[in-house]
Amino acid sequence: MRLPTTIERLYLDFDGFFASVEQQADKNLRGRPVGVVPFTGTVRTCVIACSREAKAMGCSNVMTVEEAKRLCPDIVLVPQKPDLYRRAHNALLAEIESVIPIDAVKSIDELTCRLDEHQRSDPQALAAKIKATLSEHVGPFITCSIGFAANRQLAKIAGKQDKPNGVTIWHPYLMPDPLFKVELEDIPGVGTNLKRRLNAMGIVDVQGLYRMEPKHMRKVWGNVTGERLWYALHGYDIQAPETNRGMFGHGRVLPPESRSLAKAYEIARLLLVKAARRLRRAGYYCSGMWVWLSIKDGTWQRSLTMPMVHDDAAILDALRSVWMQAVKSLPKHTKIFRVGVTLTNITPASERQMDLLLNDDGERKRWEAVTKATDALNSRFGKTIISVGPWQPPEGGHVGGKIAFTRIPSAEDFM
Repeated sequence: MRLPTTIERLYLDFDGFFASVEQQADKNLRGRPVGVVPFTGTVRTCVIACSREAKAMGCSNVMTVEEAKRLCPDIVLVPQKPDLYRRAHNALLAEIESVIPIDAVKSIDELTCRLDEHQRSDPQALAAKIKATLSEHVGPFITCSIGFAANRQLAKIAGKQDKPNGVTIWHPYLMPDPLFKVELEDIPGVGTNLKRRLNAMGIVDVQGLYRMEPKHMRKVWGNVTGERLWYALHGYDIQAPETNRGMFGHGRVLPPESRSLAKAYEIARLLLVKAARRLRRAGYYCSGMWVWLSIKDGTWQRSLTMPMVHDDAAILDALRSVWMQAVKSLPKHTKIFRVGVTLTNITPASERQMDLLLNDDGERKRWEAVTKATDALNSRFGKTIISVGPWQPPEGGHVGGKIAFTRIPSAEDFM
């Protein structure tokens, strides 16, 4: 395992991405505290993202609307516009690529780049050029914070130290002192439960974490992730192996008028069709489904095993079976606040095997041909013009193309 002697990585993190895109797109929002919400018309939801002005008043992401208004009475709540954020993301990436090749896009608002010899010699100039390019060609209200370090993980931590719009450079010869000033919970991979476990062991800061043995961290984490983190914190060039996709799914907070079992079912149908389209575009089949509902007293969830399929007819038939269980087991007037659907047990199309005992090969092929033709027409016209059953998106739309930090929606998600 290699131990770099100079900075080799850049990590870029956009500041308050969704809110700043809103401010760039709407001059009336500039300089004002902004909170992005799933939909308007109710306080029974949360602020998904907030601007730096709102953060200065104590607001934070994933805060209830009521709490945000208490802290910042002047906060302007705007409904999410996922397609706008997707287009902004693509425009920003194109501008960054004109300055430096992007090595990996980690989320809709984070990315990392490898540095060549010239870029390593003057990281400040590189950061200034990236920021100037974005400001000139996209707009000055979308800013970013940039970290430089020996590896991606350290560069990511460094980039969080001078937000918003900052630049932090952690040369290997400076380490580990700058790292010891970081809060334990700000280390990627140290969540609330893990922090509690570390504290119980007498490890209350990053310095204590740094002094652990790699095998000990592996044991505490319960897998190799802990050991990889040890090497990352000590400056080694280490990358986690690529993970194989395990599922396709969507979830949505329901607007007030859609919180009945009947209305939630219609939204679940649309979410599932969107997930099935992604499944097919990626070249997979599935043989499992998981449905969960967020209700007043907790969560209702069920899973279902089905033949290896990817056509809309089979997948929607499976949803009907699961939903019948929900109707039978939940009180008639149950309020549903959020619904999620996931296609599981996925298999690459090239490895698909038919169920010899089921004997539905002919029917599946017919429905797959129908689904293929439907996908082609919808793709050609850039919207859903043909669907299996009704296609009635709820108020505010965004079914399957909702705001997302970890997954970047494609144009097809908004069809």
